[in-house]
Amino acid sequence: MRTDAVIAGVGMTRFGRHLATGLKALGAEAVAAALADAGVEAAALEAAFVGNAAAGLVTGQECIRGQVVLRGMGIGRLPVVNVENACASASTALHLACALVSAGAYDVVLALGVEKLYHEDKRRSFAAFTGAVDVELLGGMLAALGRGGGGGSGGAGEKRSMFMDLYAAVARAHMERYGTTQRHFAMVAAKNSEHGSLNPRAQFRERLTVEEVLAAPVVVEPLTRPMCSPIGDGAAAVVVMSRARARRLGVAKPVRVVASVLHSGWDHAPDEPGTVEVCAAEAYRDAGIGPEDLDVVECHDASAPAELIAYESLGLCAKGEGGRLLEEGATRLGGRLPVNPSGGLLRKGHPVGATGIAQVVELAEQLQGRSGARQVAGARVALAQNGGGAIGTDAAAMCVTVLAV
Repeated sequence: MRTDAVIAGVGMTRFGRHLATGLKALGAEAVAAALADAGVEAAALEAAFVGNAAAGLVTGQECIRGQVVLRGMGIGRLPVVNVENACASASTALHLACALVSAGAYDVVLALGVEKLYHEDKRRSFAAFTGAVDVELLGGMLAALGRGGGGGSGGAGEKRSMFMDLYAAVARAHMERYGTTQRHFAMVAAKNSEHGSLNPRAQFRERLTVEEVLAAPVVVEPLTRPMCSPIGDGAAAVVVMSRARARRLGVAKPVRVVASVLHSGWDHAPDEPGTVEVCAAEAYRDAGIGPEDLDVVECHDASAPAELIAYESLGLCAKGEGGRLLEEGATRLGGRLPVNPSGGLLRKGHPVGATGIAQVVELAEQLQGRSGARQVAGARVALAQNGGGAIGTDAAAMCVTVLAV
């Protein structure tokens, strides 16, 4: 989808463990920051799209999550659309906001992602991930993961997210087919720890070496703990405007959403392009660019192998060449195409309903030159890739967004 929308303001909480802070407080912090950044009052908002994936399971808040969060800070009357689309909930909310602005239905819209995943009962947190697959087929999936090696599926959904078992299976297949090594995955985690150490809103800020990543406890072979994204609490928000309204209000350096593409997975052969490839190809076409035109990328590194494979799926390198890209240092700050300068999900954290907009907050600030020590010099074109859920062999939802100044 080509859009006529711009991002006029952004706001985000620090991601982390916020057991004493509710959805309303987290959401209010991000929304207030985005409104202030855009230079508008809440009264200027004409609609809101609010992404959240797990509040029903973790906090018990169902049905009217967005209305509850916004009314808690005195914002009412305007239409609120609640968006639940697994880990792609926030990017889907942004996609809808841009679509309605581009269609001329609204001129000023809020897109918010907010999530609380930490709970005293860890099983409640992990149940949110177990529900992001076809639950009628869950038993068969767990059995298949157990037969696939990597330490079996024991503990999946109770002691860890079952998605780590899925990512581990994909990683082992990539290793077998292309010769990728566990050390390559450790290089992703170490790189993102360096980036995250420069991000004051990141959940984890300590730097790790490749050797430290490899020496960490194994979650499920070949993934050690730093190769797996943590759960988290947090919120991220953007104020989306039509270009005409942004000009009228004198918004300084708005970020253009030049393309936003959303697809769900489907049944396809293993060697056929999947959701990431299809979304990326469509986004490049709609934006009139290619991967060679990108200056900075935020991708869905829910595990370290997911980032490496995303290099290939997004066309940043050929299939099987993700490890080489890491060895060249191309995707670290100072390289030719920095990926996840925020620290990514691995270090910034992964409050699933907020993740997609958090990526866009990072990229908008990069394009505006506001990222401090992790600034990508001269960044003008950026891409965010955010997916969620799993059905069969592909993601249930996938969104790719291209931004530019």
